[in-house]
Amino acid sequence: MDTQIETLRSMIRDSDNIVFFGGAGVSTESGIPDFRSTSGLYNQRYEHPPETMLSHGFFMNNTSEFYRFYRDKMVHLDAKPNAAHFKLAELESDGKLKAVVTQNIDNLHQTAGSRCVYELHGSVYRNFCMRCGKPYPVESIMTDSRDVPRCSCTGIIKPDVVLYDEPLDQKVMEDAALAIKDADVLIVGGTSLNVYPAAGLLRHYRGGKLILINKSELPHEGDAALVIRGSIGEVLRQV
Repeated sequence: MDTQIETLRSMIRDSDNIVFFGGAGVSTESGIPDFRSTSGLYNQRYEHPPETMLSHGFFMNNTSEFYRFYRDKMVHLDAKPNAAHFKLAELESDGKLKAVVTQNIDNLHQTAGSRCVYELHGSVYRNFCMRCGKPYPVESIMTDSRDVPRCSCTGIIKPDVVLYDEPLDQKVMEDAALAIKDADVLIVGGTSLNVYPAAGLLRHYRGGKLILINKSELPHEGDAALVIRGSIGEVLRQV
């Protein structure tokens, strides 16, 4: 892996237009479980499958049960940024990284110092009233209510996260696609590239320096200039 790390260092050193695309694997080293690994949420047993409980229909029809699962499994207020988050923020500060495109909803990139972050699936830190649109902090969900959180207008407060059967924010998708299209180097890490439409953003990349960093095999490896098997935090810590 030493040769691969040196190649990665060289590619980063020679570029000032890098975009990073990441998923759940970026945050597992901060103690946040992923979804599809053997210990992930989708392989744990609940009365309903997690995919069902995280759907728009379930939220609307079983709101109280949705919030019991959401508070227990989806919000991790004690999580701290790890080496990957900090290295990406450092690269942005150095003028090399232009954007982070993330499927995560935990705000850890911003906490580490990243400023240009496209959150494809929203954020647990943003919440809003479904009736009047009033914004609410995460504490309104986690500490100010034990059941279904409600606005002062009595409307239900909903997390600003994309549930199954809900569309992604079109503006965020367009901005992320443009950043990827214009990138010289595209680093993809900590994601299975199995979640669409987010994973489809890679088709916008026009450069010849695609870097894939993941513990397991990924699609597009035949198109990559560099493939590194390993955790994103451990790899970026060496850059």
